[in-house]
Amino acid sequence: MRISRLPLQALPAAAVTIGSFDGVHLGHQQVITRLIEQARARNLVSVVVTFEPQPREFLRPGDAPARLTSLSDKARRLAALGVDHLVVLPFNASLRGLSAQAFVEQILIERLNTQWLQVGDDFRFGADRAGNFEFLQGFDFEVTDLASQCVDGQRISSTQLRERIGQHQLPAVQALLGEPYTLTGRVIYGRQLGRTIGVPTANLLLPHHRLATDGVFAVSADIAGRVLQGVGNLGTKPTVGDSRSWLEVHFFDFDGVLYGQRISVQLHKRLRGTQTFANLDALKIQIQLDMQAAHAWFAQLTEVKRTDD
Repeated sequence: MRISRLPLQALPAAAVTIGSFDGVHLGHQQVITRLIEQARARNLVSVVVTFEPQPREFLRPGDAPARLTSLSDKARRLAALGVDHLVVLPFNASLRGLSAQAFVEQILIERLNTQWLQVGDDFRFGADRAGNFEFLQGFDFEVTDLASQCVDGQRISSTQLRERIGQHQLPAVQALLGEPYTLTGRVIYGRQLGRTIGVPTANLLLPHHRLATDGVFAVSADIAGRVLQGVGNLGTKPTVGDSRSWLEVHFFDFDGVLYGQRISVQLHKRLRGTQTFANLDALKIQIQLDMQAAHAWFAQLTEVKRTDD
């Protein structure tokens, strides 16, 4: 899948859909599947258009909903579905001020070569949100609207998914996503405090504006074809005075070097919430307890699978 901020030249004739697609949940996947089917039936390339930052993050940064997926996670999931092109529009004052007419002519027609377009029936775009589904029907491409997406008869939305994550209902989250809740980032050098207390960690500084959850989790990751289990702390690091959003992971039975690698970490079970400790000794004791809890959870999961088999 090709990812671009905006094609320098017009794409081949394209089937296009537009949205934030935060989470790329099963409802989104139905939309994308239909896009790809229609593109193939019409001999078009499939194009997903999204925004970075998401519009509400730009318009109301203090009131924007928690981000479910980073751009890299979104791209990973869309590529796995078979999308040909992901076009990322930078949502800024210039894009916000673009008229609906100019958005259609300059972006949809001139740059994306749109021949077939699917949008939600409540889709609004352009300056003052003047563009809508009826407006789009006045141009020389086919436009179709999207009904609410349902799975097993139930409507599914990013809001619903966000609520489930915030309530730590990770099995329900996995059911809505089709995979465990996953966060991706590049491993960078942290303060290396973990090594000083005998628990080396991989530190992923997350680009999310706000996290949908935090706390300590049983986690896993596929590293070079090997599935590693571990325990991860998601959120800030109040004990050491760090207010940035991190995913700090200790993998069991692993002593390799991960610096500079981009890894995807799956969250399976929330073990506890974020805590502030009086000192590093108290933190060290709690980390050992967290590791024991994660080991116990994975052992229980293995036993359940063995019984089912």
